[in-house]
Parts: sequence; C-alpha cells; structure tokens
Amino acid sequence: MGQLDGKTALVTGGTSGIGLATAQRLVAEGAYVFITGRDRTRVDEAAASIDAHGIQSDISKPEELDALAAEIADHGKGLDVLFANAGGGDFATLAEVTPQHYRDNFDRNVAGTVFTVQKALPLLNEGASVILAGSTSASEADVAFGLYAASKAAIRSLGRTWAAELVDRKIRVNTIIPGPIDTPGLAGLAPDDQRQALHAELAGVTLMKRLGKPDEIAAAIVFLASDQSSFMTGASLVVDGGQIKL
Repeated sequence: MGQLDGKTALVTGGTSGIGLATAQRLVAEGAYVFITGRDRTRVDEAAASIDAHGIQSDISKPEELDALAAEIADHGKGLDVLFANAGGGDFATLAEVTPQHYRDNFDRNVAGTVFTVQKALPLLNEGASVILAGSTSASEADVAFGLYAASKAAIRSLGRTWAAELVDRKIRVNTIIPGPIDTPGLAGLAPDDQRQALHAELAGVTLMKRLGKPDEIAAAIVFLASDQSSFMTGASLVVDGGQIKL
C-alpha cells in the first residue's frame, strides 16, 4: 500500500531533476501522475521511464495551461496533488538586467505558478495538497541572482495567501524550499569549465558540505502531498543541508 494510492497528481516541469524525481516517487506511492514539460520528446521519454502521463505544456502560455487543464479534466478524477515545479532563472547583476531577463524570471516563476494553480482550482478535490517550488535564494543575498530570488520570495508569499483562501475547501498549500540540488538546471547555470567550481562553492555554503539529491527533495514533497503533513498549510519546508542559518 502506497501513501497516495488512488490519488491523482500533476507535476509541472517533470522531465528532469526535482520534478522527475518527485513524479517517480509519486508513482511509486500509488498515484496516477501527469507530468509536463516544454519539449515533446523529453516529455514522452520521461513519462515512459516512470509510467506517468506526459503532456507537452509551457506554463508561460495561457492557452497551453487551458489545454493542460482540459486533458486532466478528461481523465475524470480531478487532482489530489499539484506540485507547481516548473520555473528557472539565470544570473544577471542589477547593471545587466534587461526587460527580457525580468520577464523570463517573473513570467516563468511567478505568472506561470499563479496561472497553473488558478487553472487547476476547478480540478482540485477536497483535501488536495498544493506544493509550490520555492528556493533558499529568497532568503540569501546571492550576487547576480536578484530577480530569481525576488520571484521565489513572491512564491513563498503567495503560498501563505492561497493557504488562507483555500482552507474552506480543506486544500492545503505549502512551499518546498530546496537548497543547492545536483540537477541539470543547476549545472546549466555555469559553462562546462566553471561547473565544478560552482558546485563546490554551493556545497560549501551548506553545513553538510555537499549538494542535495533530487530524491531527497522528492521525499519531502511526498510528505507534503500525503496525510503525514495533514496539520501543515501556509508553511515553508526547508530542505537545504543547513544552508540557511536562521
């Protein structure tokens, strides 16, 4: 018996890294899982690898979110778990920021999350769990990562507001706050010749002196998705190897 037997879940940005690891864990716990991604080939390959239902969808495009919601509605089971994971960011100092860089960060991380959850509202079953993707960057002062950090601070704030708005439907909303995790997205932040140095620097800011693994974040998300976290809503769950020193 899995913790999520008979449940239906959606993981956006589910073709690699934390999203894929989470989708795989949700399937293992008995859930029927939808995953999304922008590239059809990668979506199909990822879905086949974990026995999930893949849907090509770009969260920054409202018409594609409409199509995503319609396909999930056609399944007829609603949603019990929503992990709004899709997003991303890159480096730019204040002097280097352009309007396009601003839009890239906020359209993906903020608007994409807002409208993913909004489109899912009619599908969310009573007692559903919504999990938003935050970041320790929202609490740090990482040079040249200001817009990404600000977008993730917005996500954490939205999670608290939505928890209050949806509590009457017994829907819980929490935010997962990963530290530096060894994913393709993290690797893509630096050129090949600088990647090892970046990983070493990020590992060095944690008490554990290592990068986290996607499976370690997936385990925490399963906790938030299941009844094991039934008295948690509006919370931020930090899984960062001791990076944030409160």
